[in-house]
Amino acid sequence: MQENYLAKWLSDELSEEELQDFQNSEEYASYQKLKEATSSLRAPDFDSEKALQRLKDEHIENAPKVISLNPFKKFLRVAAVIAILLAGSYFYVNTLNEKVTTEFAERSEVVLPDNSEIFLNADSQISYSKKNWDNKRNVDLDGEAFFKVAKGKKFTVWTDHGTVAVLGTQFNVENRKGFFEVTCYEGLVSVTHNNKESKLPAGTSFLVINGKIVSTGTPDGSLPSWMNNESSFESIPLKYVFAELERQFNVKVSSENIDTNLLFTGSFNNTDLNMALKSISTPSQTHYKIDGDNVLFYAGNTLQ
Repeated sequence: MQENYLAKWLSDELSEEELQDFQNSEEYASYQKLKEATSSLRAPDFDSEKALQRLKDEHIENAPKVISLNPFKKFLRVAAVIAILLAGSYFYVNTLNEKVTTEFAERSEVVLPDNSEIFLNADSQISYSKKNWDNKRNVDLDGEAFFKVAKGKKFTVWTDHGTVAVLGTQFNVENRKGFFEVTCYEGLVSVTHNNKESKLPAGTSFLVINGKIVSTGTPDGSLPSWMNNESSFESIPLKYVFAELERQFNVKVSSENIDTNLLFTGSFNNTDLNMALKSISTPSQTHYKIDGDNVLFYAGNTLQ
């Protein structure tokens, strides 16, 4: 959108083509609400004849050179009120986004206005604009979620690491600190990372760990494993396995004398902590100790 569209719109100077472009922008709905909220505000009437008569009555020739007019002061007060209303309306309009958040050991399902579905894994958050959904099917994601997208306009998932765009398909996105993975289960997914686009057909994944693109295997099944209460990993550093364990069971995981960058391949059950700990410690050749909500992984004879 051209930067001068707003000023031209307020003064009714947009051409038909510019107006259509402006109305299709994400900002248009917000500006329209602000315009409606302030349209009924009016400055107080100023009677110039009465003001002149008042000046004559008070002997204008003896008045000080600087004259303060009360109507102007009132106008300034109204202008200040308008500015406050505009600011308040702006922040109100821009906080209308819907947000859904899951805590540790919690999941959630969201049905969007077009009946697309989002399934959130533990410790995740999505936000989207319900009021502008028909124009822009955009979702912001922090964490992990599985998407079942209804066919229609382009559907975009925004993350810190990149964007994922589809028309109608099923895919999983995990966006964590230092970790970004997109897996397509149906249809075709477009992933843009560092301004480079990759196309993912069904049965393929795109993985970035610590800013480096990593090759991946073929995903099993038609759903991500966490949807079946299991967390699976293929050549993933242990620190990300420990982090997922924390999210699924709401525990604090620490380690001693373990290289958490060692690659782990395996899976653990998301409903049984003891079984999950064994599933991690056995293939990684580590030991563990539980103390309340704290889990310590250690190597060899560290605690002896």
